[in-house]
Amino acid sequence: MNALNSLIDRSAKAAESSGTNAARSDAELGSEDRFLKLLVAQMQNQDPLNPLDNAQVTSQIAQINTVNGIEKLNRTMEAVSGRFSQLQTLQGAALVGRNVMVEGNRLTPGSDGVQQGAFELPTAASRVTLELLGSRNEVIERVDLGARESGRHSFDWRAKSTADLASVKTFRVVAQAGGVPVTTTPLMLDRVDAVATGGDTLKLDLRASGRVDYERIKIFN
Repeated sequence: MNALNSLIDRSAKAAESSGTNAARSDAELGSEDRFLKLLVAQMQNQDPLNPLDNAQVTSQIAQINTVNGIEKLNRTMEAVSGRFSQLQTLQGAALVGRNVMVEGNRLTPGSDGVQQGAFELPTAASRVTLELLGSRNEVIERVDLGARESGRHSFDWRAKSTADLASVKTFRVVAQAGGVPVTTTPLMLDRVDAVATGGDTLKLDLRASGRVDYERIKIFN
């Protein structure tokens, strides 16, 4: 019963130390202190004809060690998470002033009056059509993009006139595979103006899209 005697000695020392602060509640004690108190109480109230043996004591010690190991692991993971958040914030700060691609249906002005955009297809499409929309979502122009494989695709659009360029506000991509509609996700370029942290999530303030989660960024330019 050497292990038991050692535990009892440790419990006595813990009780003596805690006596100087009697106002401390059990909720404030560590799990090991609570375990020792329970074990000593169990020993004091055990059946003399059927006392605990070394195997039982060893089993209970192993249980408390497991609990302590989990608590230490949790503290380590919290520290790692904190470091990761700091690193992610630094990475996000480096994006300020740069362009990123996110979900959105606004065209981005390119060089020589060309407007740019992109979209994603979950599956291949036999026919893809680009629709340029006005302020009331009316179709101003349609452009046949042909067949496209699954994945991310970009496009360029040049307005036929200054009036068309001024009228177009957003775009939409319509896709089909053998006459069956295929879901499309419109993508747009946006500029990072600032970085914000809230809870465990890093957020980017984008010029056109507002505040979005870091995970929503598709491409970093």
